[in-house]
Amino acid sequence: MTMKHFMNSGACAIRTFSGYDYPFGTEANKSSEIGLLKRCYSANASYLFQQDKFYDISYDTGDKSIQCSRRADAFKFWMTWKAVGTAGLEERVNRALALVRYLVDEIKKREGFQLLLEPEYANICFWYIPPSLRKMEKGHEFWEKLSHVAPTIKERMVKKGSMMLGYQPHHGKVNFFRQVIISPQVIREDMDFLLDEIDSLGKDL
Repeated sequence: MTMKHFMNSGACAIRTFSGYDYPFGTEANKSSEIGLLKRCYSANASYLFQQDKFYDISYDTGDKSIQCSRRADAFKFWMTWKAVGTAGLEERVNRALALVRYLVDEIKKREGFQLLLEPEYANICFWYIPPSLRKMEKGHEFWEKLSHVAPTIKERMVKKGSMMLGYQPHHGKVNFFRQVIISPQVIREDMDFLLDEIDSLGKDL
């Protein structure tokens, strides 16, 4: 998937803080269906959006936004867009998705790592299975022991000061690591270090 795929979609939400490495929450919604955003967000506040104005009221976009007439988020995104340009934003996303693919391929190749599911975007969810569990039948005892692996490795990496990586359970799945790739500074060697460090900190569990 690349930015070109998004332009062909009927609707999409662009989360600039997670898609473009922007430090503050900023989002943009795109829809090809005329009137959809207004139907979703409009409060029809007559004291704000009079219908008998001297100009085309379609320019009153406040009723099409969850934040009404606030423009702070739009300004933040505009400033970033001006700083790096359209090509720069596209390059950030495409580069992040290429690194996602690289990390997923590495997880599949390495013994002891198991992908939870194929990522749809930049979230990679996976388990690290230490050597002591790799030949165990995947029953209740296996999953109970595995649920403690990610928290223990997280504790060790924090105390060592080598990494910060989140973990969580979800819908009956025991604790797994969740890596989100968005930073334009990240390179393949960082992905290799991520997996090497997890293995180094967890292989004795």
